[in-house]
Amino acid sequence: MEGAGVRKANAGNEDLEELLARVRACRLCRDAPRFGSPLPHEPRPVLQAAPGARLAILSQAPGARVQASGRPFTDASGDRLRDWLQLDKERFYDPTHVAIVPMGFCFPGYDAKGSDLPPRRECAPLWLDDILQHLESLELVVLVGGYAQKWHLDPAFRKLGLTETVQRWREIYRPDAPRRIIPLPHPSWRNTGWLKRNPWFEAELLPVLRSEVAALMANG
Repeated sequence: MEGAGVRKANAGNEDLEELLARVRACRLCRDAPRFGSPLPHEPRPVLQAAPGARLAILSQAPGARVQASGRPFTDASGDRLRDWLQLDKERFYDPTHVAIVPMGFCFPGYDAKGSDLPPRRECAPLWLDDILQHLESLELVVLVGGYAQKWHLDPAFRKLGLTETVQRWREIYRPDAPRRIIPLPHPSWRNTGWLKRNPWFEAELLPVLRSEVAALMANG
């Protein structure tokens, strides 16, 4: 995909269910970490996908509540994200409609200040491109947070901070493209101040996002 497109890789012969089974069995970050200390708890990869999904949410990493539930966005961030998308839980958690693929599949643990650590760096190079290659029906890709944006967008956008990336959403989103891309801030409560400082997000970007999602769900 040209321009601000999502990165591509070569798809293998493995079907998506086989691939997801291998992802969910992965223990690399605990047993043979490539970046820093081992994951401090039992891995529990959290994601959802199915071949027919037309919407993909490419996000950051599960929090502690999501790690406990084994289901993406089962927290206050999920409530806000579903509001942004105008999706109920039934449709949101239907993998035939919505794929949810984070940068890191397991809760990475806490830093010294009690904040979530960044997504584990083992997951993305090992799994992401192969998963996306199996999602051939995607029409809308939502990039949630700076880690996902820096990984999935073309190089010109990877150098930007989150605010500038989301501000330039009109350069990334191409309404006539077969696979449209929209960048979002993370829906965490920690970004409530950001939302207040950037009212254009709710006034200008969210209506486009909601229109895209509504059209996909109506035709799905």
